[in-house]
Amino acid sequence: MNTLLYISIVMISGLLVAKLASYAKLPDVTGYLVAGLIIGPGISKLIPQNVVSDMGIISEAALGIIAFSIGSEFSFKHIKKLGSNIISLTVIQALGAYIAVALPMILIFGRSVSFGLLMAAIAVATAPAATVMVVKQYKAKGPLVNVLLPLVAIDDAIGIIIFGITATTVQSLMHSGGGSSLLASIALPIWEILLAVLIGLASGMLLSLTLPRARDDEKRLVMILAIILLDVALANLCNVSSLLLCMTTGAVITNMMKKSEKIFALVDRFSPPIYVAFFTISGASLDIEILKKVGLIGIAYVIFRSAGKICGAYFGAKALRMPETIQKYLGITLLPQAGVAIGLSIVAQNVLPEYGAAIRTIVLGATFIYELVGPVLAKIALLKAGEIDQGEIQDKSEKKLKIGSNKEKRQIVKGKMEKTV
Repeated sequence: MNTLLYISIVMISGLLVAKLASYAKLPDVTGYLVAGLIIGPGISKLIPQNVVSDMGIISEAALGIIAFSIGSEFSFKHIKKLGSNIISLTVIQALGAYIAVALPMILIFGRSVSFGLLMAAIAVATAPAATVMVVKQYKAKGPLVNVLLPLVAIDDAIGIIIFGITATTVQSLMHSGGGSSLLASIALPIWEILLAVLIGLASGMLLSLTLPRARDDEKRLVMILAIILLDVALANLCNVSSLLLCMTTGAVITNMMKKSEKIFALVDRFSPPIYVAFFTISGASLDIEILKKVGLIGIAYVIFRSAGKICGAYFGAKALRMPETIQKYLGITLLPQAGVAIGLSIVAQNVLPEYGAAIRTIVLGATFIYELVGPVLAKIALLKAGEIDQGEIQDKSEKKLKIGSNKEKRQIVKGKMEKTV
């Protein structure tokens, strides 16, 4: 079949299953992943494995756009408003998840240090969309929400940095021979991170200087996408993290341009088709046979990551003397994991090819679980923290009853009018 036809099947199936998932109040990303699983080589084989591999370019472009958008959270003004406590808490809970996953993978399951560190780095990432949706739906307010919203905004950025450091460290460990010095193995990851940041700074400055000269939004969008794709290409050429590079480009834009929010809004308008294709292709990449083999370790990943997030948030909030509700319930709201984690698993596949399929399958399986239970747990946490008004839930049910009773009244009036006529 033609490649364009395959891409069309991927996007249409993703949208259809996401629509069905919405009736069960599940996030769209879950629908995309399920659609990919159904049409992929694991079940129906509608999309063969070689075609899934050929669509890797879409995944690379999507990762660049995601990282560029995350860069918008690194506004110096925004970081100052957050205060040092929020940033400290973000780092502490991230390290909690990192340690909680790395140690069991290496010590209990006997996996290599490289495998354990990469899984730990992926465990740091959080998907804020599901939690934020619950906050908005129930109009939650209070100390927990005040900490939660800014924290999830920068958590993925912190996760990308930690993953970048880990990935370059793993690569240096794998390629260092017996005669290589310890200094060289430490210096290489630092150099690769600095190189990614330097290239990102250069492309960001170039973009911020040229964008104001563009006459309309269409030309601006073309310029932005061209730079993002150039960033990804340069990252591959220089063997550095494309996520870190593109994120740096986005950070430069948000700090150098006065109306940077309009720039990111342009990208947001263009990106949905790419995201649909990206997540659906990710679902198609799920290897069910490997899922059987890594079932126990996959369950362990979910358990240990959850424990790390909850304990990290608890001890971090306690050390920073934050309110008790934040100490108890913040970690539960940080469990969802989706887009960035899936993206990191793709990068991990390139860093550690022999474990790439297993890493990606574990992350995709965990994403299914987290996306299903994450919003429910977030609602429970906010309720227990006393930040969802019970009247708000009752009001919603009462509105449904009123709508039903109003329909009945209209039907009675309509019946009487028909009899009169």
